[in-house]
Amino acid sequence: MRHPTSRASRTRAARPRAARPRAARAGTPRAGTARPAGRRAIAALAAALLAATAAACGGGSSSGGGNGDPKKLTYWASNQGTDLAADKRVLGPELAKFEKQTGIKVDLEVVPWTDLLNRILAATTSGQGPDVLNIGNTWSASLQATGGLLPFDGKAMGEVGGAQRFVPAALAATGAKGKDPAAVPLYSLAYGLYYNKKMLADAKVEPPKTWQELIDAGHKLTKGGKYGIALEGASIPENVHHAFAIGQMYGADFFTADGKPQFATPQAVAAVKSYVDLLAKEKIAAPGNAEYSANQSLNDFATGKAAMLMWQATTSGFTNLGMKPGEWGVVPVPTPSPTPPGGRPVSSMVAGINIAVFKNTDNRDGALKFVKFMTSDEEQTTLNKAYGSLPSVVSAQNAPAFDTPDLKVFKGILNGHAAPLPQVPEESQFETAVGTAMKELFADAAAGRPITDERVRAKLAAAQQQMGK
Repeated sequence: MRHPTSRASRTRAARPRAARPRAARAGTPRAGTARPAGRRAIAALAAALLAATAAACGGGSSSGGGNGDPKKLTYWASNQGTDLAADKRVLGPELAKFEKQTGIKVDLEVVPWTDLLNRILAATTSGQGPDVLNIGNTWSASLQATGGLLPFDGKAMGEVGGAQRFVPAALAATGAKGKDPAAVPLYSLAYGLYYNKKMLADAKVEPPKTWQELIDAGHKLTKGGKYGIALEGASIPENVHHAFAIGQMYGADFFTADGKPQFATPQAVAAVKSYVDLLAKEKIAAPGNAEYSANQSLNDFATGKAAMLMWQATTSGFTNLGMKPGEWGVVPVPTPSPTPPGGRPVSSMVAGINIAVFKNTDNRDGALKFVKFMTSDEEQTTLNKAYGSLPSVVSAQNAPAFDTPDLKVFKGILNGHAAPLPQVPEESQFETAVGTAMKELFADAAAGRPITDERVRAKLAAAQQQMGK
């Protein structure tokens, strides 16, 4: 999810990252990422989901969501822009267009990422919610398990144009495997490695393609108070997004086929250690990065304090901080070479935002018409262009707006080298547990404590035990 990037990412987070797709902006969460109301809210998610599941399975309120008027819909949109007002400026004309086409008026509420998950859980528990809502794509399976969202079975999926319209990787992040999707993709993002062209040219360094090249480049670029790469070591969603993607490179599965957590496998240990070691062992990231959790790494990259950055698709995130188009480039996140046994050709998690229908809606037909409208080629082009994200619809990705050098790279990653975070009901707890363990490892590294395989294994094992509680 974060979540879209920090503009949109949450993805990232979740950003339940992530996964915006808000083009990353300093101080806001990213697409696809689960970033609910801070650490305490995320930590409470397991209990909240259990309560929500019990209520939803009991049938909820008989009055349903919305207001019962076939000519009205309520819509909770996630905050994709620089602020809530920016989203209203983007969405307002499109909702007016929908009303003109269908006669259905959409009452819009843009919900901040700090509130969105808690609001959704409360609505699921009470049975009183909106007709249509945005969710971080990493939340899909967790919210699906509550029973509060309308399943996109064959009939519902047909009413919005069919599953074949959506980018397969994005559609894979809409719920548990083998079940009808709990939502459909709306905005998509992926991670890439941004680099400062001048800094690399001055150091006579080429954009790295392998993990070792990343480390070697980082050493050459770390000098004079500047560092090779910037990290968000205290960001739980960012940590998990990278643990998952690098874990894929090493062949790590954080859950077994039947959904049981297995966080401390040799592959997971190697993946997490390789990421933390950018600060701990290689020292190509500043020690202060261990405390970054609010997109400060974006600022360090944009202001030349760091030469490289692993981030979701963004343009305005850099230009808002003073960079000029053309001063940066982007390549896929480097992978280990040779590929570790069992490693997969994945360099990013699937970040982004999904659009769902509240199961208790009193206007199912209108809600599905709205979903179809929002995922039409025209709206996918308009909205994703505005937010700096990628269309989740295959045909819309061919629009000229998405043929910029940066977005061509991200399209290639999303369509061929991205995988969704584990689509299990416990995904949000997984983010909290593993992301916190990595935050503690970064803190240890910044304090000069050695980060050994055994230290990483112990932290991940403790995170796995926490899931059981």
